[in-house]
Amino acid sequence: MLLVGLTGGIGAGKSEVIRRLAERGAQIIDADVLARDAVAPGTAGLAAVVAAFGEDVLTSAGGLDRDRLSGLVFADADARKRLNGIVHPLVRAETARRIAAAPPQAIVVNDVPLLVEAGLAALYPVVVVIGVTPATQLDRLVRFRGMAPADAEARIAAQAPLADKLAVATYVIDNDGPLAALDPQIADLWRELSRRVESNGRPDG
Repeated sequence: MLLVGLTGGIGAGKSEVIRRLAERGAQIIDADVLARDAVAPGTAGLAAVVAAFGEDVLTSAGGLDRDRLSGLVFADADARKRLNGIVHPLVRAETARRIAAAPPQAIVVNDVPLLVEAGLAALYPVVVVIGVTPATQLDRLVRFRGMAPADAEARIAAQAPLADKLAVATYVIDNDGPLAALDPQIADLWRELSRRVESNGRPDG
């Protein structure tokens, strides 16, 4: 089994890269999805969030009001640390369970948006970074997600700069251009990941 950590800044286009890797047979573990599941209605995670931040972070239906919670923690480092202290252990536990269940020849791609910020690069034999310039990120967030430019700039600035991500990269996918430019890069990456997992399975690998 080959464990791959995949990361990139907001607006980098991780979903497009992940979709292409999944089509080739990669098993995907999406940290964002696991984080949402960890605080779904009825979970111990949601109860812990309510205990930490109050019932104002709930919707009228009893689910988590993500926009309200994001507003509370985005500009407050202590609040963000409290939230991470609740959610991250739950995500790590579920990630470990899924990795342990993967078959021996699987290529498991763990999509971790904050891999660099959380200091997790050393956990992965292979780290793939999706590289885009801040200008491209800003354009995508404004055009495709409808963010105000100031909000988009703040979100970009809150994450580690591209140089820090590139410093831990085993492979870099350049996604500054059109989507069609991804395909040959993904094909090359998949060949290399497949070679690695095959080498791992050989006695002399």
